[in-house]
This record gives sequence, structure tokens and C-alpha cells, in this order.
Amino acid sequence: MTSLSVRNIDLFYGAAQALKNVSIECQSNRITAVLGRNGVGKSSTLRAITGINPVARGEIVLGETTLGRAAPYRRARMGLGYVPQGREIFPLLTVRENLETGFAAISNHDRNVPDAVYELFPVLKSMLNRRGGDLSGGQQQQLAIGRAMVTRPKVLVLDEPTEGIQPSIIKDIGRALQFLRDHMGMTILLVEQYLDFCREIADDIYIMDRGEIQHSGPASDLDLPEVRRHLMV
Repeated sequence: MTSLSVRNIDLFYGAAQALKNVSIECQSNRITAVLGRNGVGKSSTLRAITGINPVARGEIVLGETTLGRAAPYRRARMGLGYVPQGREIFPLLTVRENLETGFAAISNHDRNVPDAVYELFPVLKSMLNRRGGDLSGGQQQQLAIGRAMVTRPKVLVLDEPTEGIQPSIIKDIGRALQFLRDHMGMTILLVEQYLDFCREIADDIYIMDRGEIQHSGPASDLDLPEVRRHLMV
């Protein structure tokens, strides 16, 4: 089991500061949720963690390894899986081919799709030869999570996994993330705005506003008025 530590990071887009002294501790074998309104820095935090945007200050530690300036593909090979906002599957590739794009991050002898992908998302097995662009939004989200699972991540980070998804598939995704935590020992960090989803599956929460962490604690804190006010539009 592997932890993820974000320690006092700053992130800039040109002259604009997106993240200010952000620290997040994702304990191993737990689900951590980062919540906040639109534009407060949640996705920027994940882009910093995955190496898409370099930080100006601070450090990110995966297990015992400080990631430094490691490129995104190197972070993937170290065990960091990423499910981006909007899913970003390849619409002209089949479901099978989309899953197999995850092979790039793993060694040759591991280049197969784990059985757990089809056990958690059986619809993918029935649609292996369908193009990704023909799937519904919820099915594409399942495909994006399955693709990340192919890389055998130790830590899985997800950006708005419930966005635009019908309620029945949201429940399937929640059960899948709990299975990955409880039965596969995975550490999970997700950015979300859906409070009920986080209350149901998360162990720990962080609330962001204006690029800073305003609150951290157990998921039960979502019921506190002083916490909920940070999430009001």
C-alpha cells in the first residue's frame, strides 16, 4: 500500500497563482476527496500531482519517492494512475484498444487487462469491439477508470468522476472505488463537487477555496455548517 503526500505546493499559470501552499495527505488504503466550487484550484492540484503542470514550490511524494520534475509518463510507471476530467478516451479506437493504451506504462509481461476491470464494469466486456465514441458518458467514464486500472496503479487520482453521469452509473463507480480501496489496497484521491457521493465513499476530505486548503478532516465534516459554507455558490 502506498501513500501520496502533497506538501506546501504553489502553482502558477504565467503571472497568475493557481495554488497557494497546498498540502494534502492521502493515507494508504483510503479514499480522499477534494471539494470546492468551480475555479478554486481542484483540477490544478491534480495536474500538479500528475506532472502535467510543474509546481513552483513544494514537493509531491509517492510512497517514499519524491517526484520532483518527473514527467507524467514516469509518474505513471511509478504507480500513479490518472482519470482526467471529461474522460479523454479515444473516440475512434475500440473499447479494447482504449484499454490497451494503458500498456505503455507497464512492463511487457504485465500487458493484459486485469480481470477486475471486467468484473467491476461488465459492460466493457460486452462492448470490446465498439468504438469509444459510441459509448454513453457513463460507459466512457467506466472505460477511463478501466484504462487507468490497466496500468496497475498504487495510487489512483480522479477528476470529477461523476460529472455528467446518470445516477445508476454513479453508484457503480462508487462501488468500484470502494472495491479498489477495500480489496485491492489502492489509495484513491478524487476531486468532486457531488457532496452525497463523497459523503458515501470518502474517508477524508479537503475543502479548497481560492487556491488554498480551507478545511481538512473526516468525511463526516461535510455535515458541519462551517464546512458547507465553503461549498455554497
